[in-house]
Amino acid sequence: MLATISSWGNSLALRVPKDILNELDLSVGDRVKMSVVDKKIILEPQKLQRKKYNIKELVKKVPKDYKPHEEISDKMGLEVW
Repeated sequence: MLATISSWGNSLALRVPKDILNELDLSVGDRVKMSVVDKKIILEPQKLQRKKYNIKELVKKVPKDYKPHEEISDKMGLEVW
């Protein structure tokens, strides 16, 4: 597959075809590591690994004696009390 280097502001850009993005499971905003090996451009997806949370496990970590703090202040704007 051929691509063309284009001008993008003061830089140059290379448009990545949708087929390649789909194959690499990449979309707008994803980060890639870019390097040159033997005069070839190598792009490697750098997906963030985020921990998956479970609400029941998170609630178990809340201390039994926890009391939420409620702060009430004077009017600061056009609130109606």
